[in-house]
Amino acid sequence: MAANSAPRPPRLSPIRLSNLNENDDSFFGPGDTYDGQRFERTAFDGADLTSTDFLECQLEAPTFNDTQLRGTRFRDTVLADSFAPVFKASRTSWREVEITTPRWGSAELYDSTWQSVRIDGGKLDFLNLRSSKITDVQISDCIIGELDLGGAKITRLALRNCRIGTLDIQQATLADVDLRSTDFRTLNGVGSLAGAVIDDYQLGLLAPIIAAHLGITIA
Repeated sequence: MAANSAPRPPRLSPIRLSNLNENDDSFFGPGDTYDGQRFERTAFDGADLTSTDFLECQLEAPTFNDTQLRGTRFRDTVLADSFAPVFKASRTSWREVEITTPRWGSAELYDSTWQSVRIDGGKLDFLNLRSSKITDVQISDCIIGELDLGGAKITRLALRNCRIGTLDIQQATLADVDLRSTDFRTLNGVGSLAGAVIDDYQLGLLAPIIAAHLGITIA
């Protein structure tokens, strides 16, 4: 990216849900479809939601203890105040989704597809998006112990006012990735930074890592 050029921001639109039906189910099985429903403090604990569809749904304070979400699809859906010690959601699909204040321990979201997704607030110990396709995503005001983007294909990602322990971008492909205003203590994969935008302060912190990568000795 040319010097002094600003990254293109994620393309996001607010999600507007109306006339939702309250869902009071206590049993959830794989492959089901939920369309236009509202879940209030629903415990999906122990459920097998493999290949389940949530379309135009609102999930308020759900829990996902030992829940299998592999291949689940979320469309035009709001996920608020969710809790999961281990979020088992590999190969999931997220499109037009808002996630607010999640509390996830290990979030296993590798090989997933994200398009037009917003994450606001919350705390994630480990967010594994390895080998995922990420387009038009914004993560704001979030504390992340480790963010693994290794091997991911990323277009228009903005990390805003986040605190990240380890950011891993090894073998990732980046385009319009905005890292400004976000603090990360460790960066793995400095050779894959092409396509990212950082600020002057971050450049100072990364200088030793970049020098080591290029074989430059600072004396």
